[in-house]
Parts: sequence; structure tokens; C-alpha cells
Amino acid sequence: MNGLSDAASGAGGAVLSESDGRASAPGGVGFGAALARRRATSSTDLRLLAPAVVAWVVAAATLAMPVAGHLWVAAAAIGVAAVASAVSAVSGVSAARFMLCWLVVLTMVLVVILQLAAAGHSVLRVRGGVQELVDQRAVVTALVVITGDPLTLPSRGDTPRVLREATVVHLDARGRQRAAGAPVLLTGDAVLTDPAWRSTVQLTGRLRPTEPGDDRVASLAVTGTPRVIAPPGAVASAAEHLRAGLRGAVDGAPADPRGLLPGLVIGDTSQTPPDLTEAMRATGMTHLTAVSGSNVAVVVGLVLGLCVLLGVPLWARPVLALVALAGFVVLARPEPSVVRAAAMGAIGLIGLSRSRRSAGPPVLGAAIIVVLVVDPWLARSFGFALSSVATLGLLLFTRPWGEAIGARLPVRLASMGPALAVPVAAQAMTAPLVVLLQGSVSIVGVVANLLAAPLVPIATVAGVAASLTSVIWSDGARLIAWAGVLPAWGIARVARWFAEVPGGTMPWPDGAPGALLLAGLTVVVLLTGRALATGAAAHPVLALGCVLTLAASLVPTGTVTWPPQGWRVVVCDVGQGDAVVVRTGADSALLVDAGPDPPLVDGCLSRLGVTTLDAVVLTHLHADHVDGLVGAIDGRRVGQLFITPVREPADSAAHVDALAVRHSIPVRPLSAGDRLTLGEMDAVVWSPWRRIADGSVPNNASVVLAVRAGEVDALLLGDIEREAAHDLLLRLRREPSMAQAAGGFDLVKTPHHGSANLDDDLMAAVRAPVGVISVGADNDYGHPAPKHLDLLRRNGYAIYRTDQRGDVAIAERGDDVIVTTSR
Repeated sequence: MNGLSDAASGAGGAVLSESDGRASAPGGVGFGAALARRRATSSTDLRLLAPAVVAWVVAAATLAMPVAGHLWVAAAAIGVAAVASAVSAVSGVSAARFMLCWLVVLTMVLVVILQLAAAGHSVLRVRGGVQELVDQRAVVTALVVITGDPLTLPSRGDTPRVLREATVVHLDARGRQRAAGAPVLLTGDAVLTDPAWRSTVQLTGRLRPTEPGDDRVASLAVTGTPRVIAPPGAVASAAEHLRAGLRGAVDGAPADPRGLLPGLVIGDTSQTPPDLTEAMRATGMTHLTAVSGSNVAVVVGLVLGLCVLLGVPLWARPVLALVALAGFVVLARPEPSVVRAAAMGAIGLIGLSRSRRSAGPPVLGAAIIVVLVVDPWLARSFGFALSSVATLGLLLFTRPWGEAIGARLPVRLASMGPALAVPVAAQAMTAPLVVLLQGSVSIVGVVANLLAAPLVPIATVAGVAASLTSVIWSDGARLIAWAGVLPAWGIARVARWFAEVPGGTMPWPDGAPGALLLAGLTVVVLLTGRALATGAAAHPVLALGCVLTLAASLVPTGTVTWPPQGWRVVVCDVGQGDAVVVRTGADSALLVDAGPDPPLVDGCLSRLGVTTLDAVVLTHLHADHVDGLVGAIDGRRVGQLFITPVREPADSAAHVDALAVRHSIPVRPLSAGDRLTLGEMDAVVWSPWRRIADGSVPNNASVVLAVRAGEVDALLLGDIEREAAHDLLLRLRREPSMAQAAGGFDLVKTPHHGSANLDDDLMAAVRAPVGVISVGADNDYGHPAPKHLDLLRRNGYAIYRTDQRGDVAIAERGDDVIVTTSR
């Protein structure tokens, strides 16, 4: 647009036309018509985006269907489109109804496209009879292309388990050679870490089915040592060389920026300190270390900015931007998430362009459809949803919010308005989805992201430059990398500072209800924000009083009131592990398990004022239950150490024995029927009463305690799996004393950190008002599993998770039993 002037020469005088600035008579196209045209042009056009989103939702809902199911859905959509088209053709139909009919037709067309794409991909993925082999759990010799980095699951004393994505291109099974194209998840030991990304490898293993709707056809349990048949191609080798150059360039940097800078640039978080990862999660900054549209926008935006400075012709700028985009995709590796980010980042640039802003939503809708046609399994990807929603926020809010912010800044800083608006828009739009992932809302997330936002482009550009320079000059790459190390260090400091703010993370209902609630509140704030701001400006004292009252209600009092008076049982937040403290006296307790980290269990005991441990019970000997033992017993008097009779894994058993000898603590095994009476607490051992060879032997040998502390009754289920749980259920049905106790528990510490491998009937038999899941945030096991949570809800448990609530205490208040959390 060329701009619009509302200057007039008089009441009936001429006005300037929007199109060319010429005078127009009162009867011509005047200011009102021009303004209406401008508003229509600049308004958000959702006519393609809305149908695309509906088609996306249908695709996600039907993803697990067989091919025939997709075809039936497509046929039904064609029928609906035919009816809507016929209605629109009826004479006398109003313009509004005509438009509605054609929106329905467009939506159904997009539904058909995505359903046919899903059906086609499903056929291609299982060509060569792969599905039959998967159903038979066949042993195969496969030629695979490695498509992902190795993920090593934390060791629990056994051989580490390694997961890796791959695509099977050829199969030799049951005496038949067959071509294939099946994406699989390789599982095995450390040998899976050796092959390079995109190398072709021959290996042998057993196929196993995956869950319906999974983006992999099967898992392949690898046996033996994989043999590399062909190295990665030229593009993959170049990408890995550039990535290695960036990692080498930051080798001498402090730990935080050394791990964070590769994450900011290429999504490589392998060297990021775990506590920094946790801090970024708590402050809503984890999106910075995933390759996203913001990375793409920074790189392409830099190229376009340089084009302007250098006077590059307009026609050449898009070409150079696409070349830069292709180069970044190579650097970050052309995986589905990176290609998705490239598409969304390119669309995001449209949102920052005044002349193309109205084209953004339709282009976003088209991009969603194209990406889902290429990879239908992204329909259920949180990453794709977050990218799409964040891009929509960029398109809708960056320009108006940026202008509003810039208008309130000093003149020299006014151009910073859009940059400051980007993280706010992204946070507002993605918050409801983030709730689905972590069940909490970051109060300080917007401020933290605002402070980090100016540092991200500097770090990203410096990292890309260092990576490119490393090809020809490694010392120069290290020098350039330091220009990114400093802002990366600043980002890490912001994450750590705000993660420690009391009340910075507010617990929130998880699942769909929590997401819908936050989405509704966000819409209310967006619609009423300006009116609230105007009211606050008119009544500043009243507004300040409301803000202070709200702040006072949100500030946690845990630092002052913790531990709660009358506490009896506390499930400590020790990450992905267990540690339960049962009070036996004023400053004494029974500790059941010690978690994986000595400082964490020591901190929990110190907060509770426990100086004496009358006894420690190690339910079983996996690392996430025993590795923190030294933190619990150092500096405290310990009376007795009780362990499971199954001494597996052997190295953990030896470690516990050595600690007991060093601290002169007697050790004794526990089995079903044993009783512990310690001060104010009495406990009966319900399990184990025999060795169970099925499933995980150590887990099924967990000591299960029925505890009574004061007036509080609790059942601590250790890590028992389905086999031991069912065995316990049968004994509960046979023994009246156990059956009677099962109906009176106030708390059940649910088994195995929320694993899906549990017995439904046992959890129903011991149902209690409170179920506590001791689980670590962002763990690699997918705990707690949806099945575990659904089962607890169906049986009436109020669910408390240590990753969301911190320490969970059961306390007595008069005749009542209450639940209090530290977070």
C-alpha cells in the first residue's frame, strides 16, 4: 500500500484515493471506501487456515486406522462435499450461506487429500510383506539406513539400552529377499552408537510391533554387531563435518555455553548439563534448543538484511534466502523436524513483512497440508503443533504488538518492538500445548524469554559462522564461536536465575482439561487486555492493589511453612527415582529408598529436619533407588539397613555392602510377613515372598510396605511390575488381614514411577484418596504413562506427581489427614 491521507479540503471537498493519491470527487471512491478496502485487505484471512486445521484434526484422530479406514473416511468426506456443493448451487442462497458451503467443500477436499496421503504412506511403509513379519515377531537380517542419533537410556546397573531411528530398505527373512521402506526403532546395546548418521548398515534382530498410530512400523531388537555397508552420502558427511566443527569450536568454553550453543544452532543437546536442561524447562525456554522456525527466521532474516545493506536486486533476494535456507537445513540435518522448521520459519518471515502480512495465514494453512501430505505422522507430533501454533502467533500478533511496544519505547529503540513481541506472541500461543507436556505454567516464562530473545540471534549467527569457518580455519572458528559463547552464557544465566524464583512455576491441571482452561484464559486476556490496561491507567491505586493481592496469593509459603506441621509421610522429589520418608519421632524417620542423586535425598531429609534414620529400606537395588544412599547416611545416625533378598544387579549390591561396612550399619533382608516397629511407626512387609523370574527380576523383588504412621496409612509399592502385582493381589484375596488393610489406605505410592506395566485389579483393590507418582521431569521412559494416569483417575485417586508438585507430604491436622506439597 502507498499510504492513506484523510486530509480533505472541506466538507464536500476532494479526498486522496488510496491507490494513487489523486483527488476524488465526493461521489467517487472516498476515504470511507478506501478505509474499508484497507481494512478488508489487512484483516486476517482464515478461509484456508481454518479448513486446514480441521483436516489436520481429522488426520490426527484417524492416524491409527488401517488403509481401508482412511478410504472410508475419504469417501464420507466426498459425500459431505457433494451435499454442500449441491446446496450452494440452489438459487436464492444467501452470500453467507454460499460462502459457508464452499468452506465446507474446501475442508472436505483437504480431509480427502490427507486421508489418501495417509493411506498411500501406510501401503508404502509395509511393502514387501513387512507387516506379516512384524506380526510374527520374525528374526530378520536387514539392510537399514540410520536416520537418527543414538539415545542412551540411563543405566540401572545392567547394560545400557540404546535406541536409534532407522529405515529398513531391504529384508532377508524366511528364505526370501524383499525390498522395503519401513521406518523402525532399533534397540540394542552400545554398539548401536557407532554407525554414523545416514550410513547403510546390515544387522540382525527380531521385529516387534509398535503401538497403533506410531510413526514407526516396528521396533527391531538388534543382536550381534551391526556391519557398515556404505558410509553416509556427500550431503550427510558435509552436515556432520560442519556440526563437528561447531562442537570443536566451543570445546574450551564453560560447560553451560559449550552445551547450549550447539543446541541453539543445530539442536544438538548432547553436551547440555542436565540441571541447565531442567532450568530451561522450568522457565519455558526449551524451545530454544530445538531446531525451530525461529532458528530459520534468524538465519534467513540475516541474509535478507545483508542483501538490503549490499544493495542486492530485489529479484535475487528470495534466491539467496532459499540458498541460505537450504544450507541451514543441511547444517541441522534434513530430518523431518528440521524440514518442518524450515517451512514454518519461512512462513514466519511473511508475518514480519508489512506488505505480505495478510498472505501469512493462507500460506500457513497450505504449509500444514503440504507437510502432512509428506509425513502424515506429524499430525500427532507435539513439535509440529508447537511450530504451527507459534507461527500463527507470529503472523497474528508480532506486527501489531511490536508497533504497540515500539510506540512506548524511546525513539532510538522503537525498532526493537517486533523483536520483543516475538517471544511474547510465541509464549501466549504455545502455553496451552506446553501444559499438555509438563502440567505446569511458567509464571516467569515471558520475562525470561524476553530477556533471552535479543541474545538468541547473536548466538545463532555466531554459531553458524563458526561452523562454516571450521571447514577452512579451526582457530578462526574458535575465535568466532566466542561471539556466540557470551550470549549463550547469558541465556543460561537467565534460565538458571528464573528457575530459582519462588513460585516461578505454577502447578496446573494436566491433560486436555488443563490445556483448554489455559487456552480459554489466554483468549480472555487477549480480548480484554486493552480494556484492563485502560482501566488500570484510570485507577492506578486500585490496579496496584489488585496486582499486589494477586502476587501475594501466588507467592509460595513453602520456604516458611515447610515441612507442614504433623507430617507423617513425605514422598521426596528426587527426580527419576524413589525416596519416601516416614516419621518415627521428632527428628527421626524411616527412609524407604534413596533416589539416584545423593544431594537430592540429603536435601529432602534436611528440609524435614531428620538427623537420625532409625532404618533405611532399599526396596530393590536399581540405581534410581540406591545411588543416593551416601547422601542420606552421611552425617546422620543410621540404625539398620534393610534390603530385598534378591541381590540383583550384583554391582549395586556390592556398592550397598561397601557403604554399609564403611558406616558400620548392619544389613538384613526383608521378606513378606516381616514387621518393623520404629518409634511412632509400624510397618508390615507385604512382598516379596518368592522370587519371580518373569519380567524384571529386581523390580518384581521390590519390598512392598504397608505403613502406619500416627493416623496415616500408606502403601509403598516400590517398582513391582505386573507379575509381582498380580501375585500380591492373589495373596491379598487369600489373607483377611491384608484385605482389611487394603480398604483403609490414605496414600498409595504407585509403582515404578508411573509405568504402564502394572496390574489394574491390584490398583483397584488398594485404591486410596491419594496416589503419588515419584517421577522425574522429562525422563526418557515416558513416565508417567497415559495408561497409569487413566487407571488412577478411574479408581478415584487424586494424583500428585513429584515432577510437578515437588515433595508431597501427608500430614495430620486434628482428626483430618491432609496433603501438602512443597511446590
